[in-house]
Formats: sequence, structure tokens, C-alpha cells
Amino acid sequence: MQPSHSLLRNRGEGIASVSFSELLFDLIYVFAVTQVSHYLLHHLDWLGFVQSTIIWFAVWLGWQHTTWVTNWFNPNIRSIRILLFGLMLVGLVMASAIPTAFDGRGLVFVFCYAGIQIGRTIAVLSMLGKHHHLTPNFRRILGWFIISGFFWIAGALQGGSIQIVFWIIAVICDYTSPMFGFYLPFLGKSHSKEEWTVDGHHLTERSQLFVIIAFGETILMTGASLSEVEVWTLPIILATIVSVLSSLSMWWVYFDTSSEAGAEKIKEAVDPGLLGLKYHAVHVVLVGALIMSAVGDELVVMHPLGHVPLEGIFVIIVGPIIYLAANLVYKWLTYKTIPISHVAGIVVLLLIIPFYKHLNLLVLNSLSVSVFVMISIYELRGTERSRNKINKTGE
Repeated sequence: MQPSHSLLRNRGEGIASVSFSELLFDLIYVFAVTQVSHYLLHHLDWLGFVQSTIIWFAVWLGWQHTTWVTNWFNPNIRSIRILLFGLMLVGLVMASAIPTAFDGRGLVFVFCYAGIQIGRTIAVLSMLGKHHHLTPNFRRILGWFIISGFFWIAGALQGGSIQIVFWIIAVICDYTSPMFGFYLPFLGKSHSKEEWTVDGHHLTERSQLFVIIAFGETILMTGASLSEVEVWTLPIILATIVSVLSSLSMWWVYFDTSSEAGAEKIKEAVDPGLLGLKYHAVHVVLVGALIMSAVGDELVVMHPLGHVPLEGIFVIIVGPIIYLAANLVYKWLTYKTIPISHVAGIVVLLLIIPFYKHLNLLVLNSLSVSVFVMISIYELRGTERSRNKINKTGE
């Protein structure tokens, strides 16, 4: 029998709920998401996309590993709450350094990131002690954070293209190491069935709350862009309406059919820890696509009748394609089925790309949003058909 610990959640108490301290912790990531989206907006080229992707993965991975800790440990206990508040403070400084992470404040950014990952893990190890069954797992996690920390810091010291290469290596270390159980020589490998005993409801609810943060960013950027326009012409008003419809329809694609099912799937899984890891691996891509779409919304509202630059295609069309693909994978993990509507939507969006030179930003965004509206209608009708079938069977 695995030894218990006074700081761990009691799995026999039913569904693990998200605490108020966790919600407060998430406020730092509201700011961080805004910083990432503005960085991409002001560096809207291939280099800026690579840099924004690196920064985004760092932001997500810091949040993800903290979420797993609060899934294991009770965040309502004072010591865990104090740990969260300390991580908030460091996270605030990290988020503030994002605009100049590749130009002047790279060391500040990586010291904060490494401090979050390594410091949290050391704190957990000190609380668990030497003999708890989770201790070897966190020792391996600490080892990998030290390895990635070397590349983060070395990259910040070098700067330029070497910084990008080293930071990509660091992201790969942090993103993929859980996929092979944080294996390290002499320390062995973590076994997800035995050591990653997670609560599916808590894990999926935390992911859903982060998706809400990303949707909030799309709406905030639309509203902020509108407020900066001196004269509200008809095209600008139409662009705002289309952008809001974009957020609503994309919300519908994610939340209407799969969000609650994810929690049940993890709960019923033979290996809930491994499935939870897969869910988070998908969500970092899904939320990143939403951030790209938020940048696209701002471009459209500011210049609705402007010509479509190649970068505009990337955030208005490619971002939604990535979002649909991530939702497709998420629903495959949940239902073991591939939504035909998502495949069709991806194909239609790809077919729009060759014609972008003949369209303005408003028309291009309207076409993209129309795809999501049609998918939402199709999904809604499919849900109603399923419910009617269940009701008839019950009768």
C-alpha cells in the first residue's frame, strides 16, 4: 500500500475541485497570455512566430507542472498555498520580461522560468521527504528541469540564433521528458499507472479554465482594438462583429461536445496519468492557436479593408486550422472518433489560402468564421440527434 501524506489530496473525498488560490494563480497567466499575443503582433514574421512559440511553451509548461502539483497536493493547505503565491510573484516577473526575452532580458526570463520549475520541485521534495512513493518521480522531474535549465541559461547568455536553438532544445526537454517517464540513468523511469495518480475532473477543469483565459484574450484584443480606432466606420463595426462571432463559434467547437467528456474519460481510464499527459500535450497547441487567432482579430479590426499580407494568412487561416486539428486530436482521445466536420473545415480553410491576394482582411476573416459557424451548427444538430436517439431508446 502506498504511504499517504498530510499535504496530499484525499482521493476518497470525491471530485477534486479547483480552489480559489488556483484561480488567483491563473491571473498571472492572463497577463502572460496577453504578453505573448502582443509579442507575436509586434513581431509578425517567421522569426517572431518561432520566438513567440518558444515563449508560449515556457508559459504553458510552467503552468502545467504547477497544475499537476495542485492535483496531487491540497491547495487549501497553508504551505501549498504559500508555494502558489511565491510562484505567482516569480511568474509575474517572468511575464513582464516577455517583450524583451530575446533582446536584453533573456536572463531575467529564464531565471524566473527555471526558478519556477526547479524551485517548485525542490519544495515538493522537501515536503514529501525521502521515503514517500512520489519522491523518486519528483527527483527525476528535478533532474530534467536542471538539464533544460542549462540550455535555457546558456541560450540567454549567447543571444542571437544560438539562443533560439538552445531554447528550442530546452522546450523539447521539458515538453517530451514526461512522455518517457522522465527517464534518467541511475534514477530510472516513472510509471504513470503507479505514480501519476491524478484526478481527471480537476485536470480537465484546469485545462478548460486556461482555454477560457485564451478566449478572454481574443475578446479583449478585439475590444481594445475597437477602442483605439478614432472613427467607427461600418467596416470596422462589421469586423468587430465578425471577430466576436469567431470567438463564440470557436468556443462552441471546444466546449459544446467534448469538455465534460474529457473528465469522465480520464476517470475511467486504466492509466489516467498517461491520458492526462496527452490532454495537456494537445492543449498547449490548442491554446497557442487561440492566441494566434486573437492576433488575427486585432489585425482585422484595425484595418478591415486592408490588403492581406502573408502574415495575415498565418494568424487568420493557419491559426484556426491548427485549432481545429488540435480539437480533432482531443476528441479522438476522448471519443476514439474523428469528427468529419473538423476534417471538412480544415480542407475548406486550406482551399481559401490560394485566393488571399484577391481578398481584404474583413472578407478573409468572414470566410474563416463562416467555417466555424457551420461546424458549430453541424455539431449542435449532431448532439440533438444523439439525444433524441437516447430518448427514443429509453422509451
